[in-house]
Amino acid sequence: MAKRKNYPEEFKRDAVALARTSKDRSLTDIARSLGIHLETLRNWIREDRSRGETGDGEGDAVMTSAEKEELKRLRRENTRLKEDNEILRKAAAYFAREATW
Repeated sequence: MAKRKNYPEEFKRDAVALARTSKDRSLTDIARSLGIHLETLRNWIREDRSRGETGDGEGDAVMTSAEKEELKRLRRENTRLKEDNEILRKAAAYFAREATW
């Protein structure tokens, strides 16, 4: 049975980044050039994707600075719209009470 290798996290991140940015190379070719098994690379990509979806901080490294700025802008806009909706809800309730008098 083959001995299991432990690769440094930086190597894993670099391999995943290479796989994501290499449009003209297959995963098999990338794995072979890095000296790792294809399924090992696929597992690293899958783990990276799941970390990005769970929002544990690791996924932020995948976001570009433009995407981070857009996310901040959208969060601010979302907060403002929630406040606007709350004001409108209260105003509607007020005018509904006024109409029944």
